[in-house]
Amino acid sequence: MRQPGEGGAPPREAEERVALRRVEVVRTYLALDDASQLIRSKTENPDARVERRAPCPLPLYRRLYKEVGGQWHWHERNAWSDAQLAAHLARPDIAVWELTVSGESAGWFELQRHADGGVEIVYFGLVERFIGQGLGGLLLTHAADAAWAMDASRVWLHTCTLDSKRALPGYRARGFREYKTERYYVDFDGDTVVAQHPPHA
Repeated sequence: MRQPGEGGAPPREAEERVALRRVEVVRTYLALDDASQLIRSKTENPDARVERRAPCPLPLYRRLYKEVGGQWHWHERNAWSDAQLAAHLARPDIAVWELTVSGESAGWFELQRHADGGVEIVYFGLVERFIGQGLGGLLLTHAADAAWAMDASRVWLHTCTLDSKRALPGYRARGFREYKTERYYVDFDGDTVVAQHPPHA
């Protein structure tokens, strides 16, 4: 039986393994099962615009993904090639909307209509400097409206403990109701996600 350090990896590889840290993450699923459940935001901002980007230019998508999701460790789409991303954005069941304030990007959301008729808010968030101004509720109201306009049977999303602490209370405040939670592990190398493991009980 091989003993620790006996015939092991080269020192640098061993150092990299030690640098990894594993974090347990809780993912929470929430939904609106009927349009009447939406609690509409009362925030008014005459400088705010929410507009669909169709087609969404790849540079804009990648910039929004990084500016909004970078601090929350979004990583999946970073691995996609331009061809993969372009094919995804061209699908008729995908819709991307951008929030601007006085012409400056402030946030965005992506919707996907699934085969069962449900519409998922796949990505949703604000650029960091616009957080705390009531714009999250305004944008989420637009996201729900846009999802119902896609003839949704229900509107759903998920958040996790790597997201902003404002996320879960913000979804609840708009009437989204929790229906499932799951736990999984994420491996970090510094602040970079290098692996994600399947959910467990």
